Amino acid sequence: MWWIRQTTLENRLNLMQYLAVETADRVVQQDGNIEFDPFFNRMLEERAKLLEFKFEPQVFISDLNGQVLYKKAGRMPRNSQAGPGLGTLPAELLGNEKNVKRMKTQDGQSFYAVKTPITVDENQVGWVVVVQSADDLTNVNQEYRLLFIMLVGLGLLGWSVIYFLSRKISRPIQEVAFAAAKVSEGDYEIDLKASANEEEIHNLITSFKEMTERLMHLEKLRAELLAGVTHDLKTPVTSISGLVQAVRDGVVHGEEKQEFLDITLKEVNRLQKMIEDLLDFNSLSAGAFSIRPETCDMNKLVQDIVRQWALTQKSDFQYSVEVPNETIYRSTDPYRLQQVLINLLNNAYQAIDTNGHIMVTLKEEYIDVQDTGTGIPVEEQPYIFERFYRGEQKKLKVRGLGLGLPFSKLLAKALNANLILKDSSNTGSTFSIVWVEKG
Repeated sequence: MWWIRQTTLENRLNLMQYLAVETADRVVQQDGNIEFDPFFNRMLEERAKLLEFKFEPQVFISDLNGQVLYKKAGRMPRNSQAGPGLGTLPAELLGNEKNVKRMKTQDGQSFYAVKTPITVDENQVGWVVVVQSADDLTNVNQEYRLLFIMLVGLGLLGWSVIYFLSRKISRPIQEVAFAAAKVSEGDYEIDLKASANEEEIHNLITSFKEMTERLMHLEKLRAELLAGVTHDLKTPVTSISGLVQAVRDGVVHGEEKQEFLDITLKEVNRLQKMIEDLLDFNSLSAGAFSIRPETCDMNKLVQDIVRQWALTQKSDFQYSVEVPNETIYRSTDPYRLQQVLINLLNNAYQAIDTNGHIMVTLKEEYIDVQDTGTGIPVEEQPYIFERFYRGEQKKLKVRGLGLGLPFSKLLAKALNANLILKDSSNTGSTFSIVWVEKG
């Protein structure tokens, strides 16, 4: 606004100077006299309109001494020194080197006076002075109106753009929120059609779609696994019931009766083991278990765990334990670590054949359990730590609830470690217990 005010003032002063120059050329005659033709007043009025003065300025024409020869009445501040009724122009105006001078009336009102010399053959014969009040020259209401209209227009345009963009951004977010509400109610059948050019929102929509697809898959998988777990629990019960029924009814006698009882005992032990696994997992999930850390010689602890486990296996196989030359000491619960390692060793033993090999490697940062088995299929690897999940190959070889790896992962977390599948291919798998240092 200040810039508009100053620019308007400069432009109007330039127009006043142009009017003064044209007037000086118009009033001088070839003989050097100052005369006014009958159309002089009309010329000033037309020029004032042409130059778009809101109020006509006052025009004074004087001789060299400042004696006013002609004056055109216009809008002037009251009590101005160059106002009507004065016969001479003030000396301070004519003696000033500048062509534009700001002056004040007796009551303090400001006005501008623009002077131009009247010359004939380079000889000055008089003065033309154009006077206009400062308020009229700096009256920029029209410009302010244009500025106000422009600002309002920009505000409306900005609001429209923001509204459009916010709607464009909020629409996919609203759809994601609606889909999330459906997912929270257990309905995973959602169809997100919204698309967004913004990278963050596009990533949100894509991630949400992937999440719902994974949830659908896991829900379907969980239903299948629960059916499988029910079958695995029901099978030994059915076998026990049939075997005991046969013995009670006298269907079998002698050695065959003893064999039926031995099979019944094995089935009872297997059922008891599955129930214990389920109880242990539920207890660990609920946090109803204790960790008793102590400073352990990890070299000796890992070697003892692997050797004791190997002695319990019925068939011969190759195994090795690799520990560093320097003893590693770490604060951990040896019993819980033994549970994790035994679960990993059992899985490795189930994966190898008679010529297979199991290798346990101890490092400062981790413990690796590697086998030379057939590996885990790529499509099954994302789900191996899901509770009740059992791979297709493992279902055919070993009975169980699919809680070994999820149980081991929870135990590892309780020991400030992370259990991960480091590598798996058709030449074997490697599971790793990675210690997590506290910050």
